[in-house]
Amino acid sequence: MKGMQKKGLFFHWGLIFFFSAVAVYAMAYVDLIFRARAAYLEGEKYLDWNEHPELKRDYYERIFAQRKKRIEADFKSGRLTQAEEVQKIELARFREKERVSESSLKYAYIWFQTAVKLFSPPESRWVKLSRQEMPKTLSLWKKELDARHIPYQDYMFE
Repeated sequence: MKGMQKKGLFFHWGLIFFFSAVAVYAMAYVDLIFRARAAYLEGEKYLDWNEHPELKRDYYERIFAQRKKRIEADFKSGRLTQAEEVQKIELARFREKERVSESSLKYAYIWFQTAVKLFSPPESRWVKLSRQEMPKTLSLWKKELDARHIPYQDYMFE
């Protein structure tokens, strides 16, 4: 009878281990799919910003307005001096202008590349879409660099 109990106990723990391993694998699989989707959608956002730069400008303008409000609130509460307030607002404005002037195509390509290189396998729908978008986006980015007379080598895009 004791032998039967040991076999049953071994079988019981074996099943627990097996189903736990399957659950961990399934969670990792789903996580990679969601991460690939997020990366693809970020790439699409930057591609859209390339076609509609006013959307990008408006987005960063809203972020600047929020930061400015927080800085002004800190000044009013006495946490900042007037000189610190002015300096922080100027820095926030500078950061906003830099972000607006950065290449949207560069970020689109990097997000698509991230989906393909970091979140596959599994070969999800989002990885496939990212893989399709990469060559087109890279070509547009290279044209943009050529138009700005910025030198590059192909290895820089890997």
